[in-house]
Amino acid sequence: MNTLKNKFLFYPVILVVFSTMVFATCKYSFKDVSPIPPEIKTFSLNAFDNRARYVNPQFAPQLTEQMRQKVISLTRLREVTGEMGDYDISGYVSDYSVTTSGVANQQAGTNRLNVTFHLDFKDSQDAKKNFEADLTSNYDFNADLTLQQAEQQLGDKIVKNVSDAIFNRIFSNW
Repeated sequence: MNTLKNKFLFYPVILVVFSTMVFATCKYSFKDVSPIPPEIKTFSLNAFDNRARYVNPQFAPQLTEQMRQKVISLTRLREVTGEMGDYDISGYVSDYSVTTSGVANQQAGTNRLNVTFHLDFKDSQDAKKNFEADLTSNYDFNADLTLQQAEQQLGDKIVKNVSDAIFNRIFSNW
């Protein structure tokens, strides 16, 4: 009798679990909501310039190369040089400055490196998609460090974050 009672309890539990799995599915996708149109086949990337008051001589070339590699590896687009591609990407570092962001014992405890990149994007197939945008990011570092020491620690992160912001602004609807 006990096994019969267990069978009657077992089947409803299975039914509830099965129903939950079948009807309560959640679908999530990383698929881009704005795919590249099929007529877009090439891109041109003009070397990024540094027009900020303070110029880190390695930043703009590293950012240009990181962006080039990101577009080549994450899209089907082919780079063209010496001519304008279907997508033309250019821009410059417009701000690269340090401010105090935290004070402790009446002294700077934390500094913040502010980086702003001005992006200029042109779509040769559809001028309505052309845009300019400023992308800003901030990086805090210990005030005991010099800017050069902070750049050594944060350099790769800054280049990655700014190139991600540029890429997302161009290729995603974020």
